[in-house]
Amino acid sequence: MKVGLIGLGIMGKPMAKNMLKAGHDLTVLDFNIAAIEEVVAAGGKQAADRRAIGAACDVILTMLPNSPQVKEVMLGEGGVIETIREGAVFIDMSSIDPLASKEIAAALAQKGVKMLDAPVSGGEPKAIEGTLSFMVGGEDALFEQYKPLLATMGASVVRCGEIGAGNTTKLVNQVVVALNIAAVSEGFMLAEKAGVDPALVFEAIKGGLAGSTVMNAKVPMILAGNFNPGFKIDLHIKDLDNALAVGHNVGAPLPMTAAVMEMMQLLRADGCGQNDHSAIAKYYEKLTGINIGRA
Repeated sequence: MKVGLIGLGIMGKPMAKNMLKAGHDLTVLDFNIAAIEEVVAAGGKQAADRRAIGAACDVILTMLPNSPQVKEVMLGEGGVIETIREGAVFIDMSSIDPLASKEIAAALAQKGVKMLDAPVSGGEPKAIEGTLSFMVGGEDALFEQYKPLLATMGASVVRCGEIGAGNTTKLVNQVVVALNIAAVSEGFMLAEKAGVDPALVFEAIKGGLAGSTVMNAKVPMILAGNFNPGFKIDLHIKDLDNALAVGHNVGAPLPMTAAVMEMMQLLRADGCGQNDHSAIAKYYEKLTGINIGRA
């Protein structure tokens, strides 16, 4: 099986390396030449362009920022659709609008190509470890066939329904993560303002009901003032924008999501869009004029 991957960003590059470690024949493409060279040095091959990926590969993967990029790469002029072979499979690991997933799947179906939408959760650390969580939409038989490939990059690979269900699940994940980071930031600012050491609060509550994977990952970053991106605020804004759009379409109320979206929008306007989403804490620090857990 020849695998093609388009997108070698913060997530895509380590995911490519994990596929290579598992012994897959992998061809990659990205605008970042340094990222391509790094993957080629690990045993991958470089594609000349998108059409070359379509012509050469049995399964094509994408790990791209949003719906427009996936549509352009797959369906645009010079895109994969121009050369992809009947019987090939497309797996989109990007986090995009579920309606866009359905649109892309319908276009590819006319070429005899099946699709899975398989967005991930876990950020850069889990991408490096190969312990991401995959949320997958598509035919059950197709999912079972390609689950082992996804499992080279993830510790959890779960089918959530038909095409688009993976990205709907990812939107739920992103809503929960964003609100969790905001709640953590708000609570730990309360501790700071009340004169209680946030680091001790963290030790006291992380093993109880308030504890979470988000708290364990993000509170140490907040306390250290380390907002180097594992997952950028700009990308989380994209996900919440998609979540709000879907919510409006299906009639699901998302008032807390809308509130956190406004926090993130302010942070982006302040130049923090490339910060890790743990920088939601900066919103509270801006309101109070003090930092959480540090001078």
